[in-house]
Amino acid sequence: MSNIEQIKKLREETNVSISECKKALELSRGDFEKAKEFLRKWGKELAGKKSVRETGIGIIETYIHPDRRIGAMIELRCETDFVAKSEDFKKLAHEICLQIAAMEPEENNLLSQSWIKDETKNVKELIEEYIAKLGENIIIKRFARFET
Repeated sequence: MSNIEQIKKLREETNVSISECKKALELSRGDFEKAKEFLRKWGKELAGKKSVRETGIGIIETYIHPDRRIGAMIELRCETDFVAKSEDFKKLAHEICLQIAAMEPEENNLLSQSWIKDETKNVKELIEEYIAKLGENIIIKRFARFET
């Protein structure tokens, strides 16, 4: 696989910028898995730096299971209206709603739960990936799960 193909594949899998993918591949000397690990580490570091920034804008997302017996609602916050309106931010809110509906989290353990679509990461790591991708702090302000 050529270097350009590796960069493209890494970008597709991680949604990180092309320049960061290129840098990670250079540091890992072309080792694809090591490059992905570099990007994960950098994403966590970036999320840590952004965690003190105020999140005054956000969206409310809901999910109702097809049998209409389980529902979830979340208030997801970010820093700007621009990010709040983005498809990526809306997708993250939806993914977390699915998690809440499926896993019945309590307020103190949602972030530590394994993500239902990829058990190699937890919900906190999922949010950190989006913080790195979108460049803003993101928090779950509150959520609720309903079941009849």
